[in-house]
Amino acid sequence: MGLRTKFNLVMLFVFILGLVGAGLVSNKVLQDNAREEILHTAGIMMESAMAVRKYTIGEIRPLLAVQMKRDFLPQTVPAYAAMTNVQRLREKYPEYTYKEATLNPTNPASRSTEWETSIVEYFRNNPDENELIGDHLTATGPMLYMARPIQIKNEGCLACHGKVEDAPETMLARYGKANGFGWKMQEVVGTQIVSVPMSIPLARADKTFYTFMTALAVVFVAVFVILNLLLSMIVIKPVRRMSEIAHDVSMGKMDVPECDPKGKDEIATLGESFNRMLRSRANAMQMLDD
Repeated sequence: MGLRTKFNLVMLFVFILGLVGAGLVSNKVLQDNAREEILHTAGIMMESAMAVRKYTIGEIRPLLAVQMKRDFLPQTVPAYAAMTNVQRLREKYPEYTYKEATLNPTNPASRSTEWETSIVEYFRNNPDENELIGDHLTATGPMLYMARPIQIKNEGCLACHGKVEDAPETMLARYGKANGFGWKMQEVVGTQIVSVPMSIPLARADKTFYTFMTALAVVFVAVFVILNLLLSMIVIKPVRRMSEIAHDVSMGKMDVPECDPKGKDEIATLGESFNRMLRSRANAMQMLDD
């Protein structure tokens, strides 16, 4: 096996090892960054919904307090305001969703599904938990969700959701008396859930990964070619010349030219030593002839 072949095999082994290592690390970093981006987006949506809720409670509801005595206005309900606001956003970004899923809602549209009910039960069984993050598969692809518990901390909520007889007549006329009552203070009655699509950030991470790995492979090929050229000029060519001279000398040729070492590296030093050996041999042969 020649020197070039050995060198190339070592280089190939190092490349494969480096490529695998770089691939594993870069893919992990890119996937983590994509997930952080998704979480950041989900957090913004959740805080936006919370801001709309607070705005509704603090500024909209007091302005419509008089009208509420004559007719129930859903615009005064924080959950309705938050979901309506996100619904406007979904006209442009339909993959993003926000829902205030409730076990026993006044509005049937807010009733929790089986999957959402499991999240509500999680918060009921873990009262110290204020947030749950996970992912689930939907018809449009994987989604990351951020959920927070809806817990009754304000007695004002019980005016509409406590006893049926305490609820506004206009609300009962709109939604009836069958659902949305019997809530209690500190009870977890539902969950706020933001769902963000994972496909786009993950696809972007995959594209970046493939681009990086392709660039790394191109760099390796370029380095491989350059190193082979340098190896040929600096090592293989001088060593091959010395090997040819040594072969001629071993075959009895006396008029063998010396090699021409260049530089001050180890190969040049070897060439000078080789030339001294040739001159010493020539002198010894001349002494024998004399």
